[in-house]
Amino acid sequence: MSNKFSMTAEELESFRKKGFAGPFDLYEADDIIAKYKNIRAGLFNREYAAYDLENTSLIAGYDRHLDVDELTEHVMRREIVDKIQSILGPDLICWRSEMFPKYPGDEGTDWHQADTFAHASGKPQIVWPMNDDFGGAVTVWTALTDVTEANGCLRFMPGTHEEMVYDESKEMKYNPEEVNRIEKEGVKRGFFGYDYRNLQKDPDFQPDESKAVSIEMKAGQFVIFWSTLMHSSLPNITENQTRMAVTARYVPSAVQVYPDTDTVEEYGSIMSLDKYGVVLASGKNNCQSNRLVEQNIRGKAFA
Repeated sequence: MSNKFSMTAEELESFRKKGFAGPFDLYEADDIIAKYKNIRAGLFNREYAAYDLENTSLIAGYDRHLDVDELTEHVMRREIVDKIQSILGPDLICWRSEMFPKYPGDEGTDWHQADTFAHASGKPQIVWPMNDDFGGAVTVWTALTDVTEANGCLRFMPGTHEEMVYDESKEMKYNPEEVNRIEKEGVKRGFFGYDYRNLQKDPDFQPDESKAVSIEMKAGQFVIFWSTLMHSSLPNITENQTRMAVTARYVPSAVQVYPDTDTVEEYGSIMSLDKYGVVLASGKNNCQSNRLVEQNIRGKAFA
């Protein structure tokens, strides 16, 4: 498959070997400043947000591509979708987006992998067809501000995407008292109130930090990676720089999303999926049990 923004053969080979590709340019400097301002303004209006929240749970930043126009447009950008098609084929859905702010003083995110995304709720959130012997999602992480080691950039362990060292079926209890308080090897690094060490298949496993690479990015760039790739982020040690990013997660349209449930449970909240739907990013829908949203929530049009 070859589209205007498809990955080159060399990029695809590297991606398959390392589990990530990029950063790629998407927005010009002036464009990303304007886009970021519009996104921030849109986030405050929750009238049509998929999740009704009365607290500050992290789920507040989930799936705002369903109601914030700037994010709706973002997850459908051909510069992104064409590259994902190179990896996953022509029939794609975007099943989740997340806003990831990291404010001055915030902890880093611990090393982790995600296959079924059952780590927080205990239930698989995505299920690949039975004849596929691998899972996960392809994540597109877009920098809305400049991202540096000082303000909390991503870190990857190249080549770790083909074997899970964490068991997502194990219990990982949410503890808000642990947010911003866990130190590992002298670095503030947790997982939003969870401790990923609880899911390690080998309790004595320690990631080899010498093999990690830091992904510094300019605002408007994006990086692509398998969710099963071991990844983390550094703490924000600056005094006045907020790091902001948005992720979009893509899978083939045959993948079942939120099977056998009408709620999502994460970070101490249980939210209804009544207004949730997957977005067909390209091709055709191959899983009729997924609720498909034809346009953003503001239009209230579901197929």
